[in-house]
Amino acid sequence: MGLSTHVLDTMHGGPAAGMEVALYTTDGTGEDSRATLVKRFALNADGRSDGPLYGDGALKAGTYRLVFDVAGYFKSRGVQLPEPNFLNRVTLDFGVANPDQHYHVPLLVSPWSYSTYRGS
Repeated sequence: MGLSTHVLDTMHGGPAAGMEVALYTTDGTGEDSRATLVKRFALNADGRSDGPLYGDGALKAGTYRLVFDVAGYFKSRGVQLPEPNFLNRVTLDFGVANPDQHYHVPLLVSPWSYSTYRGS
């Protein structure tokens, strides 16, 4: 049914509009796995991609990676980050076992912490 993402900025209490994100397919879950870029995009005003990352029927069983440019986003918001910053990019590796279901990968993030889960 597809893949989507949504990022909430917990420091400012709203969507992470403008955050840069990259989506990759991966060939496994080990440290030596290779990643192939599928697309790069910026999140819209609601902190979401403008459409599904994979639409109906396009998502396949396998492993994927989302990379969120957390430091770039907070710097663009005028947040003074130490150098080196605590979080630069947040990388989420996840698997799709049943592509007939929708996979939603939300991220809750601040300059110092993040959490994720499989949403609906």
